[in-house]
Amino acid sequence: MLGTSTTLLTNATPRAPTSILDPYADEALLNPWPLYRELREIGPVVWLEKYGMFALTGYDAVVKALRDWEAFPSSFGMNDDMNQLLRGNTLCSDGDAHSRLRRVVMRPVTPAALKSLKEEVEREAEAVVNRLCAKGRFCATGELATHLPVTIVSSAIGLPEEGRERMMEWSIGMFNCFGPMNERARSAMPVLSEMMHYAETQAVPGKLKPGSWAEAIHHAAAAGEVPSEAVPVMMIDYMGPSLDTTIFGISSGVWLFAKHPDQWDLVRNDPSLIPAAIDEILRMEAPVQGFSRYVARDYDLDGFLLPEGSRAIVFYGAANRDPRQFPDPDRFDIRRSNAGRHMAFGAGPHGCLGVNLAKLEMRSLFMALAQKVKRFHVEAEERVLNNILRGFSKLIVTVE
Repeated sequence: MLGTSTTLLTNATPRAPTSILDPYADEALLNPWPLYRELREIGPVVWLEKYGMFALTGYDAVVKALRDWEAFPSSFGMNDDMNQLLRGNTLCSDGDAHSRLRRVVMRPVTPAALKSLKEEVEREAEAVVNRLCAKGRFCATGELATHLPVTIVSSAIGLPEEGRERMMEWSIGMFNCFGPMNERARSAMPVLSEMMHYAETQAVPGKLKPGSWAEAIHHAAAAGEVPSEAVPVMMIDYMGPSLDTTIFGISSGVWLFAKHPDQWDLVRNDPSLIPAAIDEILRMEAPVQGFSRYVARDYDLDGFLLPEGSRAIVFYGAANRDPRQFPDPDRFDIRRSNAGRHMAFGAGPHGCLGVNLAKLEMRSLFMALAQKVKRFHVEAEERVLNNILRGFSKLIVTVE
């Protein structure tokens, strides 16, 4: 672990401690918990010398920043290239403009709207679990967790088949671009540009599935609910976050239950614990580890000055393991009564759009698994190396 310094800055951030720790180094991305712990011990607000940005790692600081969009807008993220390319979608907008976009994108994924999809998701979850359990050995990422997002969700979104096979790569690349402009982000910018080109040329009337979520965005633009120029970047809200985040949440759950069979026994004996178990999975292994925010005015955050014009990185994963909020935070406990307060979905006006859909998919799969699987055993694992996402690119398991 790199050393740290608690010297107070004397210019832009006179009261914030500073550190040379790098949360985006390969070793930190693969195992962020020691670094998060060290940053929290320095203070709830820490100036990262390498990036010239603040790191918010304490639970209270993260919640305050996420809920106060006027002081911490999302319109100007961590790097300007990404901000320019995605200008006008829900992640890169605030205030009334954001609310208008969000209302349209949210319509098919409200609890009421998802009722029509619930039976199909549950049926498909049971089918894929039966098929994989009959094999006895499978990849929990590529075969299990990917199935529902790529089949049912992609169909509901209604994008053309041609090019859809690239959606996983686009999504991974997009999240890399939400990080600092390091080599991972630079390499991903062409992938993000390709994703935008697809949205502009293929996600258009005549090529979309009739009655689909994507087609509804065009209808909303035609009705004047959202600007027509915003339509392509609004498609990104469906094309990116609906895939990898859910996939990584599911496979991380399998990994955790393999490591903690006593917790899986609780689920098998009482499936009503599955919603709480999902919250605990997401608290422990948040698929999105953090996003950035612009500081729109001088702001006193827990006694530290964040000056106007600076940027803050809001680390969800660190907040989720803050011992002041979650006692014994590194312990996986599906009966944890306060797990519902985790930050895996963010908070405030930019809270995750797809939370209801993600929970439906996870709940359906783990319900089906609880009926069939006594034990998970991990044979091989490989983590994704991504600026923002945490999860497994490969997780080979056997089941009994």
